[in-house]
Amino acid sequence: MIARVWTARARPDGADAYAAHFNHHVLPALEAVDGYQGATLLRRARGESTELVVISWWISEEAIRGFAGDDFERAVVADEARRVLTSVAGCWLLVAGG
Repeated sequence: MIARVWTARARPDGADAYAAHFNHHVLPALEAVDGYQGATLLRRARGESTELVVISWWISEEAIRGFAGDDFERAVVADEARRVLTSVAGCWLLVAGG
């Protein structure tokens, strides 16, 4: 199992707007991709902004490519979502198990 993780920041109202976007647009799109196993949006207030962490679970890198394309370590953020975020940080993969 592979976790794909990316982070972003938003003002509190932007974080609420992103959460709605995540639930109404991102999750349905992910559910249509073979190999997708689930996703979670985490939030943490940090002063005047909110940190957002998205973790999605996949069975393989090939499955991730089905959603993110060949550059699967680049965050996939729709223009609608980007407008409510103040920054988008890194995206990386972590392999579960051990």
